[in-house]
Amino acid sequence: MNWLSNLYVVAALWAFDLTPAQGQLAGHGGPVRAIAISSDGNNALSGSFDTSAIRWSLKTESAEQVLRFHSDAVNAVAFLKDGRMATAGADARIAIWTPGREQPDQVFEGHLAPIVSLAVSPDGTRLATASWDHTVGVWSLAGGASQVLKGHTQNVNGVAFSADGQSLVSVGYDRELRIWPMVAGTPDVVLLPSPLNAVAVAPDGEIVTGGGDGKIRLLTSDSRETGEVQAGSTPIVALAMSADGTLIAATGIGGGVSVIDRKARSIVQALATQGAPIWSVAFLPDNATLLTGGADGRIRRWNARTGDPIGSSLRDAQSDPLAPYAGDRGAEVYRACVACHTLSAKEPQRAGPTLDGLFGRRIASLPGYRFSDALTKMDIVWTPETVARLFELGPNTYTPGTKMPEQRIGSVEDRKALTDFLGRATLGRR
Repeated sequence: MNWLSNLYVVAALWAFDLTPAQGQLAGHGGPVRAIAISSDGNNALSGSFDTSAIRWSLKTESAEQVLRFHSDAVNAVAFLKDGRMATAGADARIAIWTPGREQPDQVFEGHLAPIVSLAVSPDGTRLATASWDHTVGVWSLAGGASQVLKGHTQNVNGVAFSADGQSLVSVGYDRELRIWPMVAGTPDVVLLPSPLNAVAVAPDGEIVTGGGDGKIRLLTSDSRETGEVQAGSTPIVALAMSADGTLIAATGIGGGVSVIDRKARSIVQALATQGAPIWSVAFLPDNATLLTGGADGRIRRWNARTGDPIGSSLRDAQSDPLAPYAGDRGAEVYRACVACHTLSAKEPQRAGPTLDGLFGRRIASLPGYRFSDALTKMDIVWTPETVARLFELGPNTYTPGTKMPEQRIGSVEDRKALTDFLGRATLGRR
């Protein structure tokens, strides 16, 4: 398993312990894993750890549609040329949506592990996917046959079509950058010094990839290395390129966004994100406005050329949901769970089911939440003892097949404090 596989755990620990600058689009109950912008710049599409995607109006800064289909994190999103949308996630499925419809028009299946990146061909007829099953998928949006491109030996983390659509670039944890011809042929393979997590292609064909060493590397369309930029000290999580190809935005797991002048090979701005993990980034068509998706579930707007936030000058009004329990040891142990679970059914759903009325409830029985199939077959009733056992052994051992991030509580005293707190905080809060 590579470091990127553990980001879900990192996200759970960060989500409500932040006070970053301006909040623009608030609606997700977990980290914003992906952002796409419509060609006219009027809409954004975001995917989140909370298993949903949201289509936003950037004019009114409001959610226009919540897309619920995936049973796990939505890791990749895209607008299609015909105005429809694509979402893909950790459930290894791709869904094609028409705006306003509650269910997908079409679902593509075939990958055997999470999908983490999507790309749309320049002519709009094909969709490419990068998966942790070590393959690249190429899907026909016009009813043709799909392709599976094999060659990577570890997780594939990014895909991008060339500007002319004649080739497809993929990058993976195996340190390989592969350039696949879209007609029959052998891919060009470049072995780079670091695991690769994201890729983008400029209008002039130059390839940009971000690695686990915090570096941006640039290559020609025929795979010759032409330069590099140290974008940060931590692994690159996501990349975006302005439509005119002049600017690159790179986000790191340690927090922050570097804006890079592609021709000068230099950092021109560093956004003041106060160290908060930024999971996703996208440019608007004006080549200057940038959207970032944070671990706190919010999307923020920035001027990429000046580094200034755009919008309200007020800090987020988001309050700490555990403020009423200040000084309670059990509440502090529970804090790592806040990203995914609410204590009351009155609060908006997050990535996991609400814990309201938890004790006495059978596992995977809460109406309205899509549980992993494996959990529905288990005979567990949640009590202080079973919750303590869950965190003693870890979710993967006690409830195999769960979507819950792996975490353990080694201290008997802390497990007791947590279950005592849950008994008080989740009883009768409906």
